[in-house]
Amino acid sequence: MNVDTNIKDNVLFVNLVGELDHHTATFIREEIDRIYQGNRVKHIVFNFEKVGFMDSSGIGLLMGRYRNASIVGGKVVLVRVKPEINKVLNLSGIYKLMNCYANEEEAVANL
Repeated sequence: MNVDTNIKDNVLFVNLVGELDHHTATFIREEIDRIYQGNRVKHIVFNFEKVGFMDSSGIGLLMGRYRNASIVGGKVVLVRVKPEINKVLNLSGIYKLMNCYANEEEAVANL
C-alpha cells in the first residue's frame, strides 16, 4: 500500500494505492496522523480510486481519522470509491459518519 498526500486550503488529500488491510493500516494511520497533526489541517479527503481491497482494518482507519477530525470541527469524506469497496463501506455503516462523492471538487464544495 502506498499513500500519497497533498494539503490545500486546510484540507488533507489522501490518495490510497493498493490494498488496505491489517498489514498496511498501521503504516497508513501513522503517516496520515503525522501529517494531519503536523500541519493542523481541518478536513481529510480519502481517494479510493486505486484501492483494490479493503477489510475491517480500513474501516478502523477511517473511524479513527473521523474521530480526530471531529475533535477540531473537521470532516472526513471519501471520493472515487469503487463498487466492491463501496459494498464494504456500506455494510459497515460508515456512511452515517462521512459522505462519499464522485470527485475531489465535489467533496471540497461540500465541506
